[in-house]
Amino acid sequence: MEHGNVLIVDDEKKFADMLAKRTELRGYHSEVCYDGRTALQWIKKHVDSVTLILLDLQLPDMYGTEVLTRIKEINPAIPVIILTGHGTERDQQKCERLGAYKFMHKPLDIDKLMTILEHIRETPEC
Repeated sequence: MEHGNVLIVDDEKKFADMLAKRTELRGYHSEVCYDGRTALQWIKKHVDSVTLILLDLQLPDMYGTEVLTRIKEINPAIPVIILTGHGTERDQQKCERLGAYKFMHKPLDIDKLMTILEHIRETPEC
């Protein structure tokens, strides 16, 4: 049974592909984009079917906060979890101000992420 659509935006291809496989094993359909511009184009086309976006903070073409801002302009209701290996407390505060649902550090705790995904799926107003 499919639980929803997850968009993974991360330039670390192995990490993004592994994360897509892990979420798909748990019943989610996952799409992967490796840069911010491609992700924003994908979101515009699929805005009504996105359950959650997992967004890396450091992308090759745009900083994650800029991508987050544009996502929220497209649809402020889409939950966005920021993923980072290098994010600071200042980054976290800025992301929260911009509307990020969560701010998670890499290496990612997949079980914790799945608990958050389940909560989002069960709470449509997130």
